[in-house]
Amino acid sequence: MTAKGESEMLEFKASTGMRNEAAKTVCAMLNQRGGYVLFGIKPECQVAGQQVSDRTLEQLSAEIMRIEPPAFPEVSRIPVSGSLEIISVKVAPGASQPYQYRGNSYLRVGNTTRKMTSEQQNQLLLERMHDEQRWENRPAKDWTLDDLDTAEIRKTVTEAVQNGRLAEPGGRNAEDLLRGLGLIRGGNILRAAAVLFGKAEFLETVMPQCLLRVARFRGTDRSEFLDNRQFIGNAFALLESGMRFLRDTIPIASHFESGRMERIDKPLYPPLAVREALANALCHRDYAMGGGSIGLAIYDDRLEITSVGPLHFGIAPNDLFKPHESRPWNPIIARVFYTRGIIEAWGRGTIKIAELAISAGLPHPEIEGHHDYVTVRFWNPEYTQPHYQDHDLTEQQRAVFAILKQSDDAMALRHIRMALGSQTDERRLRKDLIALKGKGLVILSGKGRGAVWKTI
Repeated sequence: MTAKGESEMLEFKASTGMRNEAAKTVCAMLNQRGGYVLFGIKPECQVAGQQVSDRTLEQLSAEIMRIEPPAFPEVSRIPVSGSLEIISVKVAPGASQPYQYRGNSYLRVGNTTRKMTSEQQNQLLLERMHDEQRWENRPAKDWTLDDLDTAEIRKTVTEAVQNGRLAEPGGRNAEDLLRGLGLIRGGNILRAAAVLFGKAEFLETVMPQCLLRVARFRGTDRSEFLDNRQFIGNAFALLESGMRFLRDTIPIASHFESGRMERIDKPLYPPLAVREALANALCHRDYAMGGGSIGLAIYDDRLEITSVGPLHFGIAPNDLFKPHESRPWNPIIARVFYTRGIIEAWGRGTIKIAELAISAGLPHPEIEGHHDYVTVRFWNPEYTQPHYQDHDLTEQQRAVFAILKQSDDAMALRHIRMALGSQTDERRLRKDLIALKGKGLVILSGKGRGAVWKTI
């Protein structure tokens, strides 16, 4: 266990004299995937052991008891040599996260223990209460059956019966169908039903977060729109609107196969993979964020689908491309999507996305997680950087480009200006940099005083 050194799930302490720091690590492991804290091992992985008495274990237990809510990791003694022993503290993932030690919550980042931010603590609290109290399973206040698209409800049940994921209910009364789908509780229509079947005119007023933004950009950034639209509607309507936009917008890739005279045309991005990614976004996004939406953006070099809300339950982006437990943030909405045959169950959706993309000749797709949004990205394998001619640039633009190309590091605006000469007009220089960026020659990283420019 010690050979590979410390990690997110393994921490070494030379002795129980470091029990305060160790208790922070136990707290952090309770808040994540568990792990081991071993006393009697030096940082360089040298097994030293220590003298262990009843008093030693009492002091260690007393420190662990300062963790709230109470946790009971397994403490054991491992003989090393002579009278020396190692103390092993085995920590299971906590069932009542977030845990605190002396009033602070902690998490593991690699092989270090760090204090949680208030935002991270709030996220763990939301996940802790998720089974019973979440946005989708609360009543949709003042909603009635008239505010829902009953034709879409009946269509959902019909398709679910046809694909074998729902038994024939024996009727098509919309209220009975909603109850059978688990979308009515205590006589109240749930918010999940509003998301799935709400009429657009009502959603626009009371749930404006049921929004899909679509755009086609020229180049590889957002400096110039070729198309820009917004759709408000229920989840099924948004899925159809998004796929219609893709059919109208996605470039067509053409090729010839040996032995065939006719040209074979197919969308650059496989529609089934993109549809799965868009459906996942509709199921997993955070609807509690009132100003949120789903974004679908097409650039020259990629296609991105972005949804509001972070990844939950300790899942990392790369974990989604491996077999993993399916834990949707909106399980009721996800279950109806699955029942209708739109998404996969049991954590297969993102794996399917990767398989479809690779079989279509695309690079492996990417998933990027942030504290308030998640992006799924498909890359265009046919994209090449645009060429440019000197006569397309002004004299100063050519000079700026040359300076950036010769620099090994990205440069701040003030450094570019110094290289050009202090007499250079800063406002004009900014415009020239934006022009170079629009031509796909340079990129901007960072914001404000930390913004830097470099060639692509």
